[in-house]
Amino acid sequence: MPQKTSGSGSRLRGMGVIVGIAIAAIAIFALTHALKHVNYDEVFTIVERTNADVLALMLVMLSYASLTIYDLLALRTIGRPEVPYRIAALASFTSYPIAHGVGAVALVSPVIRYRIYACNGLGALDVANICFLTGLTFWLGNLTALGLSLFYEPGAIGLVDYLPPQVNRGLAALLLCGVASFLLWSWLAPRRLGTRRWPVRLPSGPMVLLQIGIGILDLGAAALAMYVLIPAGMNIDFFRLTAVFIAATLLGFASHTPAGLGVFDAAILLGLGGEDQEPLIAALLMFRFLYHFLPFVLALGLFGGVEAWRSLSAKR
Repeated sequence: MPQKTSGSGSRLRGMGVIVGIAIAAIAIFALTHALKHVNYDEVFTIVERTNADVLALMLVMLSYASLTIYDLLALRTIGRPEVPYRIAALASFTSYPIAHGVGAVALVSPVIRYRIYACNGLGALDVANICFLTGLTFWLGNLTALGLSLFYEPGAIGLVDYLPPQVNRGLAALLLCGVASFLLWSWLAPRRLGTRRWPVRLPSGPMVLLQIGIGILDLGAAALAMYVLIPAGMNIDFFRLTAVFIAATLLGFASHTPAGLGVFDAAILLGLGGEDQEPLIAALLMFRFLYHFLPFVLALGLFGGVEAWRSLSAKR
């Protein structure tokens, strides 16, 4: 029986890799086609004229601040409320940008979190539970926001999934019903998952509701940061942008490319772009710098500084 389970897990991982490669290949083809006739001088001119970068930076900071609450909620759920917020914030801010920046979230994020939390009395099982619960918060927030956006603007991702608005609205209803069912299931009684060797305590109903709110705040702030960078003349509705933004983010995760490079951008250009691509590409470049590159550099420096300080302290 263990061998069968192991074989099934290997097949699922292999299918995940194949799907990721297929998504990345299709996205690169679409992105190459979209960028074929772009005037890059005009793109950089638009970047220089943009005066919403400070507001976008503040929204990015709000998004990353809400990410720190992911870890705090997870710590409360696993029964470790004594771990201070500054440790949760450090683990969150160092793990997310670095893991997404290198494109190996499932491998890098637990290692970085373990390095941070181990010095505060948490073991590998605790860190595994934290990673699972923070992922749950991410998915609850994303699926809820995607469902609401698609229900309001069902044709928003028609150019990404090639489905008619009626089908997208039906999918939105299914997503919202799924989230509501999980919320109700969690509210009725304490829930657990996993095995005897790896038990996972699920959050209570009120905690799930809070997770959904924090997830929407994180996603909403990130999407709004991009929204303010897009020139007003493009007349892109915020709900449409949010739906496309979430779809692009999820496709980027599925591709396993560093920061969804190529995949996220292709989905944004397909979902929001028209004949005039230059303003959207300019907004993408600025968003990439503020949301991905800058936090990645800061997180690397912060994590490296913490590791260097611990190494020096150990030698002393």
